[in-house]
Formats: sequence, structure tokens, C-alpha cells
Amino acid sequence: MNAADHAPLIAIAMLAARADGSTDSAEQAAVDAVVARMGSPDVSRLAEQVAGGQIRVADLAAKLSDDEARQTAYQGALAICNADGPANAAELSFLGELRNALGISEPVSEVHTGAPPAGPLDDFILQQAILTGALEILPDQLANIAILPLQLRLVYQIGQRHGQKLDVNQVKDLAATLGLGVAAQGVEGVVMGLVGGLAKGLLGGLVGGASRVATGAAISFSATYALGHAADQYYAQGRRLSRNDLLALFDRFKQEAGTIYPRVQSQIQTKSGSLNLQSLLAGLRGA
Repeated sequence: MNAADHAPLIAIAMLAARADGSTDSAEQAAVDAVVARMGSPDVSRLAEQVAGGQIRVADLAAKLSDDEARQTAYQGALAICNADGPANAAELSFLGELRNALGISEPVSEVHTGAPPAGPLDDFILQQAILTGALEILPDQLANIAILPLQLRLVYQIGQRHGQKLDVNQVKDLAATLGLGVAAQGVEGVVMGLVGGLAKGLLGGLVGGASRVATGAAISFSATYALGHAADQYYAQGRRLSRNDLLALFDRFKQEAGTIYPRVQSQIQTKSGSLNLQSLLAGLRGA
């Protein structure tokens, strides 16, 4: 990528994080990831200009050198606006303005995260776990920002399946109880500290970049699988499980995920090859 694109890409990421008037920890982590991709330059002056309203989206878009840079700018902004859950009205408005400035058409949403089935949820949870594992091995370093929104959506859908009327804070509280809060999600590896032992056991002594990618997929698969099944039990019992009971369930399903992961690795690889991050995030808007 052209070095001249770095500053406008970072500025667009900052604007995306501030699109709804505030920047939370997940959005800030996503911006930090963009800065890191650009070589971690000093962005203090740029941040001041963005905060002061001195930079316009149209001006930034005009500075980008080619279609690759424009696509990178939009996909990064889309990921950031969805970093703390599906994009809200203000964020959607910003994304629309950005698309127009960049000359990018709105994608047709791909259905990767459909509603849970009327019957048992086991296969639905497994497919969501495969999806989050697949996101970890996409070449786009921002892809795993989509994992937390998918996990929160999974919990919400399971709650609905059990007749629970939930708001986003209740869903986040359950995820946070299990160690899957926004701050823990970050941008690298998602829940490395939470299930790192599982990944180590699965992958043995592998080292290097390939190991890191495989580890991330195993961790995200395991965390999503355990979260889904723990939520299923929690809502099936009328949300009466204690915190300790929930953690014990999560740990049990996490270990179960460890026995399943080797059997679904090829599915995760195949899923990763067919994913489109832009349309996946767009599909979360209706969550």
C-alpha cells in the first residue's frame, strides 16, 4: 500500500470510532490496530484534528491513491463501527457518507449468521463457532473485530429462542461474566488468556506465524462454542444459574470444544475461503 495512504486511512478509522459521539474500548482497540498496521506512527496531531472536527470524510477519501486503499478504508471503518455490537443509526449514517465519498456501492449482505433453528440449537452453535474460527484466519488483520458482535448476537438469539426478552446490556453482562467482555476481546487473538491452555494442548509445540493463526482459530472456536452452550443452559433454566455455575458450564463446554476442534478444522479453512468481511459485517446490522 502507498505510504501516502497511511494518514487518511488512520484518520478515517478515527472518524469511524467517533461516529456515534463516543469511542469505547473496543473501537479504540480497533483504531490502534489500524495504526499498528501502518507502522505505528505518531498520530497525536491527527487525533487532535479529528477531535476538533477539522477533517472531512470527503477530503480524506480524495487523498486515497487507488481502489485497494478505498476498499481498505471502508472495510476498516465498517469493522470499527461494528466493534462493540451492530452499528447504530449514527454509525450507519457515517458509513453511508463514507461509501459515497469513496464511490463504493453498499454490499448485498451474505447470510452467514441466520436465525437459530426451531429445534435443538447444537448445530447452530457449532456453525457460529466455525464462523468465528474462520474469521481468525482471514488475511485481513481487522477481521477478528467481527467476532465479538457475532458472539453477542449468538447470545441474543439463543435468549430469544428461549422466550427471553433481552437488551444489549444484558447480553454483554452475560458475555462479560464468562470473560468475553469488550475490553478482553481487543484485536489480537480475542480470548488468548482465557483459553490459551486449550490451544496449547491442541497444537503441541508448534511455533511461528502458522501456529499463531491456528491458535487464534482454535481459541475463537472454543470460546464461541462454550459461550453458546452456556447461554443455552442459562436461558433454558430461566436465568437462575449462579455465576459459579455459569463458569463451570463454560469450562465444561470449552473442554468439549477441544475434542471437537480437530474434526472441524477443515470446515473452518473452507469457511474462511468463502467469507467476505464487508458483507458479513453489513449483515450484522439487522441483529
